[in-house]
Amino acid sequence: MLSCASLDPLVTPFIDDELPPGDRDAVAAHLRVCPPCHARVAAERAVRDLIRTRKAALDRECASSALRSKCANIGRLASGADPARFNPAARDSRAADAHSAGVPGIGRAAAASSRAAQSSWAARLRPLALAASLVLVVGGAFVYQLTAHSTRVMAAELTADHVKCFAMNAALGTRSTAPAVESAMLDGFGWRVHLPETPARAGLELVGSRPCLYGEGKIAHVMYKHNGQPVSLFMLPNASRSREFVEVLGHEAAVWCVGNRTFVLIAREPRQEVERMASFVQASLR
Repeated sequence: MLSCASLDPLVTPFIDDELPPGDRDAVAAHLRVCPPCHARVAAERAVRDLIRTRKAALDRECASSALRSKCANIGRLASGADPARFNPAARDSRAADAHSAGVPGIGRAAAASSRAAQSSWAARLRPLALAASLVLVVGGAFVYQLTAHSTRVMAAELTADHVKCFAMNAALGTRSTAPAVESAMLDGFGWRVHLPETPARAGLELVGSRPCLYGEGKIAHVMYKHNGQPVSLFMLPNASRSREFVEVLGHEAAVWCVGNRTFVLIAREPRQEVERMASFVQASLR
């Protein structure tokens, strides 16, 4: 059985049908038992197909200067740039190293430990930064223009954010309480949300929230775990969509609208389970 690391150089030729039968069967066998690699391959295949179908538009359209700057920063981090430029905690740690270096007996050990921690942080974040770059570059080129017309493309973009944000959360280990998330939603979006008071009734556990880049602005992303599995609730302000369920990139997405806000719940679970969670969230949000 292939490992995740040995699969890496085979992904693109696998998607392009360029592998010999034996290697192709080995990749397919790995994907059947490894959800993260399956999601990665599905996402890359979707991007390839989208690029092929929208090649003419891609040649014409350009990303904004703000988006180019974001991609450049992420690309520098992905190539091994100093994480202290992007991570305040790393800067604080470096200052502490400089202070402790002059203390006999602990300076060298503390500095070495801090450098190892920073190196580990950068190593964990580097593949995530590359994934984020892919989402941003593709989105900046043409996906944002399509989301206004296609619920499936919108769901694909949100699913990419779902995978990316949970991967980053796993690397950084952050958690938020319901009052903190509600306060962040009010400050960031003017959304006076009251999250479900008893999410455990639906097997849900709150993880936290993030603002995500979407089109010309931001959307709210509230993250849960359902029996240990990632579940995302997105809120798109000033957007109206019909109620719909779509399957995309190996995930199910439930879409509904309340007033001028569109909600999308995404999980890699059977549709019946996603429908049940979506119904619970709709009934519980106040």
